[in-house]
Formats: sequence, C-alpha cells, structure tokens
Amino acid sequence: MINKLKRKFLTIGTVFMFLLMTLLVLTMNLVNYYEVTADADAVLDVLLQPNLPDFDGQTPRGNADDMHDFIPRNMSVEVPYESRFFVVMVSADDEVLQSDLSRIVSVDDDDVNDYIDQALNSSSARGFIGNFRYAKTADETGTRILFLDCGRKLDSFTGFLWISVIVGLSGCIIIFVAFMLAVGKIVAPIAESYEKQKRFISDAGHEIKTPLTIINANVDLLESDGEKEELTDIRQQTKRLTELTNNLIFLSKMEEAEHTLQKIAFPLSDLVEETASSFRALAASRSLQLETDITPQMTMNGSPDAIRQLVSILLENAVKYSPEGGAVTLTLAPHRKAAVLMVRNTAVNPVNDADLPHLFDRFYRTDTSRNSGTGGHGIGLSIAKAIVDAHGGAIAASTKDGQDFIITVTLPL
Repeated sequence: MINKLKRKFLTIGTVFMFLLMTLLVLTMNLVNYYEVTADADAVLDVLLQPNLPDFDGQTPRGNADDMHDFIPRNMSVEVPYESRFFVVMVSADDEVLQSDLSRIVSVDDDDVNDYIDQALNSSSARGFIGNFRYAKTADETGTRILFLDCGRKLDSFTGFLWISVIVGLSGCIIIFVAFMLAVGKIVAPIAESYEKQKRFISDAGHEIKTPLTIINANVDLLESDGEKEELTDIRQQTKRLTELTNNLIFLSKMEEAEHTLQKIAFPLSDLVEETASSFRALAASRSLQLETDITPQMTMNGSPDAIRQLVSILLENAVKYSPEGGAVTLTLAPHRKAAVLMVRNTAVNPVNDADLPHLFDRFYRTDTSRNSGTGGHGIGLSIAKAIVDAHGGAIAASTKDGQDFIITVTLPL
C-alpha cells in the first residue's frame, strides 16, 4: 500500500509539473509568435502607405521628424530602410502587371510566381508563406501584394521555441528526480501510522484469539449439563468474532504480500471449477441457479490458497445476497495475457451506482442500518481486493440495470 501511495504521489506530482511546464512554454511561445506577427504587420502597414518616401536613395527623405508622419513613434525610422521585401501588382485575371524586386536578393522569378500563387489562393488578407509575411490590398487596377522577409525573426522564434522546450523538459526531469528523492520523507509519517495500525490489528487479533478459545471451552463445559439457548447464542457470536478476527489478520498480511507472497504455477481452471462445485449444494438450498462457464486448461502463477479464498468470497457473497429463485453465474476466460473471472448474481435489493466505488472499503455495507442478519461483516470484498492486489491484478464492481451485481477480476497469467 505504501509503495502504491509513493507511486501515486510521484505520478500526480510529475504530471502536474509537466502540465504546468507545458502551459508556461506554450504561453511564452504564443506570446513570442504574436509579437513576431505584430511586428511584421506593423512594418507592412508602413510599407503599404502610398505616400511613403522611396527607398532607392534618389528621393529626398527628409529628417526623422518628417518620417514620423509615416512611421509610428515606437518604431525606428530605419526599419523601412532595413527591411527586405518585394512588391507585385496582379490584375483581376491573375496576371502580373508589375513587380519590384529591388529590395530583395533571396528570391528569383520562379520563387516570386510561386509566392504569388499561394497568396492569391489564400483567403486571408495577411499570412505567412515560408519566411515571408504577405499583405494583400485591392483597388480598381488590381491586387497589390507586398512580401516582407521575416526570416531572421522566425529563426529567432524557432530558436527560442527549442530552448524553451529543452528547458521545460529539463525542469520536468529535475523535478521528477527531486520528487523521487523526497517522496520517501513525505509519506514517512503515513507509512509509520499505517505500520502501527497493521501491527495493532495483527497483535490485537492474536490477543483476542486466546479469550475466544477460553470462552468456547467454557461453553462446551456448560453444555455438558444440557444445551441452552443462551449458550447457543454465545457460541454463535464467538464464532462470528473468531471469523472476523481471522479475516482482519489475513487482510493485514495480504495488503503487504505483493512482494512476499509465495507464487507457484497451478491449474487455475481446475481450482475455480472445484471451488464453484462446493457451492452448488448451498445454492440449491436457496433455490438458486449456479451456472459456470470456465475455459479449461488455464494456469497462472500465484497462491492457490489465496485464489481459492478469492473465489469462495465472491461466490459466498453472490449466494448470500441473491433472492430465492435467483441466478448466480461464474465465468473464467483468458483475455490477452490475463485471466478474467466474473461473478454475476441477481441482486436482492436494487444496486445503487453510488455504492460501487466503496464496496471494497473495510466494513462498508450498503445497508445503512448495518444489520448483520446475513452474517456478513462488510470485510469480505476488502479481502478479495487485497488478494487481487497481491497478485498484481484488478477488481471492479458494476451493474447493468441495478437489478444485478457483477464483480470482475483480472489476474495476470
């Protein structure tokens, strides 16, 4: 149990930090991409102005204050002269009327035609084509398309993206290692409390056995003078208490038996069939139909005694809580590399979906009055779960319509 708690804490902590790192990296790169796009669009807005001075050096450019009539205050007046771009004018029938490649040397005529086709086929007025950010404006003469080279900014964005991903993954690894080193200390108080609880149950169980044995011996002595109703009640209650004590001790041992349980190869199909046969007389006495569908010649590695007790608990639970004339079905079949054991019975009372997640808790009973008239302690399914966990399997409870109760056990072969 403690090892499972450690793994769960480690998994939750790592997943949480991974999600947090992913969110941070994603947010930073989205903001960075937005800034790259916004800067490119701001430059495009400047370059698209019809009255902007020429960039060929032939037209007087004026002073910096005059340039701010065309360029925003937060942008350097040198940006338009530093930018690499080309402009084309396309007619309504997609013929190139004019092109200006004087401000770019990295593209030729074939590249220009390819860029033009992609821009015209795009439904967006602005977008990226390769390393170029384009902007389309239409008037009565045709469509003017300006392509701005954003290669350096996109390379910078890509570099930042990879660096942030590497830093994020490195942070996750470091945090994972830190969690691994710290998880033992974090769960240490819980482990200590659990060990004390388990030791108390085991010690108290053994201590209770002695007075129960003495009580039974005295009942036997008193019954030699004649059987009385009071003595019969005492014997029944001591028997119940003995069973409960033994179950608690067994449960305490099984919960930490995953790494200490002696496992051998044994015929699972034969064991389940034999155990089910021992319940046929009990089922018949309550007018129940006990049906089995067991795949033959299945074997597994495990504890035969523990698996036999598992099957007995499930069948006893099914017989006990089925109405007279109901049906109990047990199936065993292979599924991939596991054996699936399913016990289904007609429910004497409607099954509430809200109860299903708690049925394997100790002393949990769907009867809120905790009536023990059926002889149960509310610990049988807890023992079943402990046995399954010790074998590395899984157990679950379900119902289809509230009128039946299904326990499904998956055991590795």
